[in-house]
Amino acid sequence: MAAPRLFMQVDRKDLYTTLEARIRYLHSFLDFSSKDIEALITGAKYIEALIPAVVNIVYKKLLQYSITARAFTTRSTGFDGPIDESPQEDSPQILHRKMFLRAYLSKICSDPSTMEFWQYLDNVGMIHAGLGRAHRLHIEYIHLGVCLAFIQDILTEAILSHPRLSMPRKVALVKAIGKVIWIQNDLMARWQLRDGDDVSGKDKEGEIENGEPVEGISSTEPLAGER
Repeated sequence: MAAPRLFMQVDRKDLYTTLEARIRYLHSFLDFSSKDIEALITGAKYIEALIPAVVNIVYKKLLQYSITARAFTTRSTGFDGPIDESPQEDSPQILHRKMFLRAYLSKICSDPSTMEFWQYLDNVGMIHAGLGRAHRLHIEYIHLGVCLAFIQDILTEAILSHPRLSMPRKVALVKAIGKVIWIQNDLMARWQLRDGDDVSGKDKEGEIENGEPVEGISSTEPLAGER
């Protein structure tokens, strides 16, 4: 008789109520380890050099479609300048948004070994769900997901064609960035989808009880790199 199968125990409620538990599960499933952290840290300077071009390509794409361009006619927190009703790549609000995307791309290539990194990505998901800001802007998940995929595609091509990186380093960096982007995708979905509503405390409108987000962990304890 075969021995009973041993499972890694995952508590469903924890996945929807505790960010740290969710991140640990995602790390484990994706085999996100110290090798990925090393690839991101040592490859950060190459990604940083690509960021200005990536940002321009992303916003050029977003402004091609009416359904994504219209989001830029809504005032965002921290921008008090004029807003073009028909936004162009050099419109004031677009230049302002580009600044934030540059900062975001720099962040995802920084040190992901602490919970603060993943809390930042979770906050990005929360903000794009229209929560936690004075000027609320809800971007539908379809657009968030496809934009992340577009960013991953640009970065993958740029890394694989880089003339000064060896193939093993290219592969390691592409894999590490891909894992981070897919975890970001999950943290976007976390605030958009109805999965786990029965245990997370979300009300019927998708808000959080008492106006507070579901518990997040902001400690600096290492999450990966122990292996």
